[in-house]
Amino acid sequence: MLRWKKTRTRLSQKPSLTSLLSGLVIVVVFLTSTILLMGTYDSKKKSLIETTLRLNLSSAERMSKTMDSLFLSISSSLRYNAAAFTDLNNMKTEVIDDDLGHMYNSSNFFNSLIVVGANGIILNAYPAGVTKVGERASSAAVQEALSLQKPSISAPYTTPNSKRLIVLVNQPIWGRDGSYLGMLSGSMYLQEKNVISEVFGNNKADDYGSYYYIVDASGHVLYHPDKARIGVDLSANKVVQQLKREESGMLQATNLYGIDMLAGYSAIPANGWGVVMVSPVEVIRHQLYGHFRTLITYSLIPFLILLAGVVLIARRLAQPFTQLADLVSQMGREPVKLPEVKHHLSREADLLTKAVFLAARNIRKQTEQLTQEAATDALTGLLNRRSLEYTMNQWIEAYLPFSLIILDVDKFKLVNDTYGHGTGDEVLKHVAHVISSSLRPGDVCHRYGGEEFVILLAGTEPGDAYAIAERVRHALEESSPPIPGKVTVSAGIANYPMNATDRESLLDKADAALYRAKSCGRNRTMVADEEAVAGSVH
Repeated sequence: MLRWKKTRTRLSQKPSLTSLLSGLVIVVVFLTSTILLMGTYDSKKKSLIETTLRLNLSSAERMSKTMDSLFLSISSSLRYNAAAFTDLNNMKTEVIDDDLGHMYNSSNFFNSLIVVGANGIILNAYPAGVTKVGERASSAAVQEALSLQKPSISAPYTTPNSKRLIVLVNQPIWGRDGSYLGMLSGSMYLQEKNVISEVFGNNKADDYGSYYYIVDASGHVLYHPDKARIGVDLSANKVVQQLKREESGMLQATNLYGIDMLAGYSAIPANGWGVVMVSPVEVIRHQLYGHFRTLITYSLIPFLILLAGVVLIARRLAQPFTQLADLVSQMGREPVKLPEVKHHLSREADLLTKAVFLAARNIRKQTEQLTQEAATDALTGLLNRRSLEYTMNQWIEAYLPFSLIILDVDKFKLVNDTYGHGTGDEVLKHVAHVISSSLRPGDVCHRYGGEEFVILLAGTEPGDAYAIAERVRHALEESSPPIPGKVTVSAGIANYPMNATDRESLLDKADAALYRAKSCGRNRTMVADEEAVAGSVH
């Protein structure tokens, strides 16, 4: 009897089977959820880094092509105008000034123009007063250009008189007899409004902290959203070192300020410069943390309900639960299609299976919701650039003919400068609404970045795309924007496969058409590879 009592006492001190199973279930559910979150975190981080690097490289390459085309145009313009001074020594000052004024006013390439004789004397300058005519040029950049006697681009330097940070683009002047007469030089004021800021003036850090900058062949910053960094020597930067070797690519590296960055970079063939598109790694971490905070918040209540149900029926569901834990572990590491719900021998096992599947679907639903948000522009509600590039790749892989329209809001920088960025955002929302309202069913508009929008038109010829672009342009011109006056757009059209057979080339074609529309006076539509002006200004 005494032995039986001792045995009963020892048994009563041990946990019951229900407690053991409940505790085991709690541990398993917690561990499987942790595995799921860790696996999702790792795969999401790798995906974001890879996507950001590729997007930055794509953006840098597109900007490099634009800058290359721009400098070819600048060099051609200088060469053409220098040919007018073949009789420089016998030309009147007034005639040279008129020619410089015509060149200055016919394009926005340069902030000032000067003509320097072969002896280093400044013969003419436009606008008047930018430098002292009749004196010898004292800057080393001018002397070096004169000694080279060939087209050249100087490194950034500060002028001795105006104390401006400038870059000189030089073109030699040759006489009819082949003698060297001097050079025609155009200057760009790097820390003021210039042709680079005109073309890339919408370069500001976006919601993800991404931005780009331009460096010259020696590694000095020529363009940066932070003007204080223009002229800084970045030759010690790993990305800039790659550009100095005229290489292009993508790299995760630490910048000179100790910040981890994801960089895409591309060299500019025309002048040896380079374009760098960067995104801080810290931003990706914040995105991941935000994603998991949302995921945990939405999953907490279902998880608690699941856990309570599991504890109640755990005693008779040990084997089915093990199978479910294996399934959840796989879901944490890779995408898994949920199998059909199978009926178990016990009612309790069936309930657990349904509960786990409910939680898994909820997690997948939250992940899909985050993916949808990542494809949508937060300001306008339109699809964003990632969605645009994905759709274009899909259509091109399927050999589906389509046209695209790039729309750019005219003089949008003036809107921001005059009314502030808040009003500028309202203008962008208004433009997005008018564009969406003017499209056909099936046409899709994306916000490409800044004040640029891209419309994809499946199975549409350039003529029909032109008609749609004009309808959108007129609708915007006749609309009532949230600012005084009118809001207009310029448009460029390209067609796949008529104008190009890959995404980047197609965007370049449309972008070139847009640039022609801007150059011809804005508020008009141009079609790729067509020389004539399409559309009209009202």
